[in-house]
Amino acid sequence: MMEKPYKIFTRETAVYPKEREEEYLLLGLASEVGELLGKHKKEIRGDGKNFSAKLDELGDVMWYIYRLCDHYDIEPNMVRYNNYVKLTQRKERGVLKGDGDNR
Repeated sequence: MMEKPYKIFTRETAVYPKEREEEYLLLGLASEVGELLGKHKKEIRGDGKNFSAKLDELGDVMWYIYRLCDHYDIEPNMVRYNNYVKLTQRKERGVLKGDGDNR
């Protein structure tokens, strides 16, 4: 059995009002990142490491990223490539550290 592309899978598991898709996806992404951070906070507190829980949260983050890419009609590979080029250029210019989008 051939695995379907993940983007198609996310379409089949998307349950939200289409007319508010962008807002829903952005809020969902923020929420899932918050849950991932919450798992990490508990590790700092001393509750032990929970790789499985972080793996689950990262999967949820990925789902939202793929849905957003689909919403914006952008291929995830394009996002990764664009980020690769940006970071490579910053590395070559010695400006990986610092802040601001245009460095």
